[in-house]
Amino acid sequence: MKGLGELERTVMEVLWAREEAGHPAATARDVSRALADDRDLAHTTVMTVLDRLAKKGFLERERDGRAWRYHPVASREMYVTELMLGALNETGDRDAALAHFVRSVSRGEIDVIREALAGLTGKEPPA
Repeated sequence: MKGLGELERTVMEVLWAREEAGHPAATARDVSRALADDRDLAHTTVMTVLDRLAKKGFLERERDGRAWRYHPVASREMYVTELMLGALNETGDRDAALAHFVRSVSRGEIDVIREALAGLTGKEPPA
C-alpha cells in the first residue's frame, strides 16, 4: 500500500475520526466543514481528493441523491501496518530491522508486542 500525501492524509484523518466516533460515511461537504477551521480549501479540492482516494482504493463511495458518501476501506491501524510492512520489505535484512525496531520502542510498547505475540502462540507473556 502506498503512502498518502499530506492533504490525502488530512482527509483520511477526518474520515477515520468520523468512523471511530460512530458517524456514517461522509460527503465532501462534511469533510470540507471538518477541515474548515484548520485549512482554507476549496470544496472542489476536497471533492478531487476524495475522488482520488476512492480511485486509489483507500475509500469506498456510494451515491446519496446527488452526492457521494465516502468511508475508509481500512482502519488507520491497518494503514499504518501496511506502511510498516512496506518499509520492512525495503530493508536488505528484515531480521536486523525488526531487532533494531524492538530495541527502539518503549517499555510499554514492548509489553504490547509481548501480548500480541502471546495471542498468536497461545502462551502467557512473561512477567
